Amino acid sequence: MNRLFFVLFLAMMFTSLSAQVQWRGDRTGVYHEEGLLQKWPANGPELLWHFDGLGLGYSSITIEKDKIFVTGYIDGHGYLYVLNTEGKLQHKIDYGREFDDSYTGARSAVMHDDGKLYVVSGMAELFCYDMQSLKLLWKKNYAKEYAAENTKHGWHGPPLIVGEKLIIAPGGKIHNIVALNKTTGEMIWSPEGAGSMAGYGVPIYISDQQVPQVAVMMSDHIIGLDISNGELLWSYPHTNRFREHPNTPIYSNGMLFCTSSYGKGSVMLRLTNGGRNVEKLWEKSELDGRTGHMLKIGNYIYGSGDRANWYCIDWQIGKEMYKDNTLTSGAIIANNDMLYCYTQKGEMALVKATPEKYDLISKFSITIGTGEHWAHPVIFQGVLYVRHGDSLMAYRIKQLTN
Repeated sequence: MNRLFFVLFLAMMFTSLSAQVQWRGDRTGVYHEEGLLQKWPANGPELLWHFDGLGLGYSSITIEKDKIFVTGYIDGHGYLYVLNTEGKLQHKIDYGREFDDSYTGARSAVMHDDGKLYVVSGMAELFCYDMQSLKLLWKKNYAKEYAAENTKHGWHGPPLIVGEKLIIAPGGKIHNIVALNKTTGEMIWSPEGAGSMAGYGVPIYISDQQVPQVAVMMSDHIIGLDISNGELLWSYPHTNRFREHPNTPIYSNGMLFCTSSYGKGSVMLRLTNGGRNVEKLWEKSELDGRTGHMLKIGNYIYGSGDRANWYCIDWQIGKEMYKDNTLTSGAIIANNDMLYCYTQKGEMALVKATPEKYDLISKFSITIGTGEHWAHPVIFQGVLYVRHGDSLMAYRIKQLTN
């Protein structure tokens, strides 16, 4: 497998409203729509439309009401596309040079909040646009402003938005984690020496501890910082031979699950002392998640890895419930208790989320588009959106009513 598959597609957000979908829904990858098909026709669900001409890229879409946002690469430049939910192009703007060194293409999903769009290029630049006018409001260059080095396969991973704070993890020699004012781009805090260099990880927000905090996987450590001032609360060593950790951590009820590949695998931490410290609960080297990410449903973790294509793991104790090679590994999202697995070979599978077995219900092939099948699917109002390189497809997956 190519190393780039292990280090693409990170992005995040911490809220989800009925009228908007951001990275992996509410960042967990688990959606909660009603009335979706429990089985698909043999040739797949109905294709409503497809839009071609996005250019090269692996970024997933995000949605705000009736607007779809996605990025793509054409002739050295990155473009922000705005489509409506009927697949019609509304706007296309050039945001500047885009990454073309290792697997050319746009990487990062577009974040939106409070009437603004946030785009991160593979060249490690952050752009803030007005959502209505698409006027550029401000931008930040990670190398120039934070002394950050670009990652081997191009920067990716949009910021975390918590209230007025826009939190990024450039991993610079001084500015490891930075909180910006989401409106003005001005720095709110940037603690020195809070962590190591960037490892493809991006921050998540943990709100239910005595000390609300940001947690992120850097190149050599998993760290937690006080959201109010950036103070380092705890640091846990976690690295691998390439110092790359592309998966977003999963947090639930005081437990933080972090996974990476290249021989390191996964670790489950428990926050203690009101979130000021952590302790290891279990680790599992063979559970080596890729950028397809993992997700939690009930008391189980579902996802794909390197040594086996699809896993189910007990959340509490790390016990392997199954590993299955029926389909190749890939990205995973879920709706309630159904898994949607988008494999590297372009198969879209509907799988029952049960710890008993990899219960494959339906599958079909994605035949439109170009390049690698790496973008994460999105579910929104009964439609499954799948980006494959140059093309975006919309499939009806909701049961029609009379």
